[in-house]
Amino acid sequence: MGQENATARSGGDDVAAVERLVGAFGQIRAELAKVVVGQERVVEELMIALFCRGHCILEGVPGLAKTLLIRTVAQALRLSFSRIQFTPDLMPSDITGTEVIEENKASGSRALRFMKGPLFAHVILADEINRTPPKTQSSLLEAMQEHQVTAGGVTHTLPKPFFVLATQNPIEQEGTYPLPEAQLDRFMFKILVDYPSEDEEFEIIKLTTAGSADQVTPQLGADEILQLQRIVRRVPCSDHVVRYAMSLTRWTRRGKGDVPKFIDDYVAWGAGPRASQHLVMAGKARALLHGRYYVSTEDIQRVAHPALRHRVITNFNAEADGVGSNEVVDLLLREVPRDPSDTIDETLAKRVFADGKGSQSE
Repeated sequence: MGQENATARSGGDDVAAVERLVGAFGQIRAELAKVVVGQERVVEELMIALFCRGHCILEGVPGLAKTLLIRTVAQALRLSFSRIQFTPDLMPSDITGTEVIEENKASGSRALRFMKGPLFAHVILADEINRTPPKTQSSLLEAMQEHQVTAGGVTHTLPKPFFVLATQNPIEQEGTYPLPEAQLDRFMFKILVDYPSEDEEFEIIKLTTAGSADQVTPQLGADEILQLQRIVRRVPCSDHVVRYAMSLTRWTRRGKGDVPKFIDDYVAWGAGPRASQHLVMAGKARALLHGRYYVSTEDIQRVAHPALRHRVITNFNAEADGVGSNEVVDLLLREVPRDPSDTIDETLAKRVFADGKGSQSE
């Protein structure tokens, strides 16, 4: 009986936390609007990845306020922020930290002390990650995967939550070290930061050439974010939605079963199982951000582009026809069939969530 009461309290707490998240998400967007004009899609995709414990690549030309956006997100979430400018001469120890000899002035003795690098923050902006050699890239990717760094045989745990946002410049590729596909797959999302609309650019000019911008008021803290990251995994996801996400991934693999002709024509390599996992997890986070306790195929569709565009590698035929990975995902969303009975009882879904019967896999 006591255990049942504890479970009921836990479920009620989780429902209250989700309601807090929905309100905070709207407030965070309002706070960001004080500093950053537009980019609602980018903000939502960043928040989805954060609550899924995922990392992102942001790609866009210079001057689109990527750094400002990321710093402001960190402020709105009350998280520490660190910016690392990647350069060709950057060494792994420059980002992870290094051991230094420290002398005790009283005794004259010396000892090694670990000096933490800029990786020891909640939100890391890895600016122009493709400008640094593979050795330094690998040290960052290892920290992303393990949430720790090792120096002198001693393991140092990184702060939680830990969120890496790496930027790439799509127009300057000379002297760069592009991330291999296997390393790109470690990023949950690849987010495209596009040019602003005419009205947005007008507002940007007015905002940045006038007085100082308004201060951002924090809405969530590290502990709340960690709690919400755990809750996201418990959102129920029906089998037909899981199969829809899996179909989107499996249909990207040429020569594997009955895939559409455009896949054989345009795709060199398709997405692996990690893409399906990220689609489902992102669908759960998006559902919660919109105040729902279940995942729909619409949620999967809305996160398909950022989850798949860096995992679908197109070939020369696609380049000749002007077809990129985004266009391939567009075609997939038209071709992959949805379950005709894609309806869910919202009241039942909320009850299942509150009872703690959703997925709890790690």
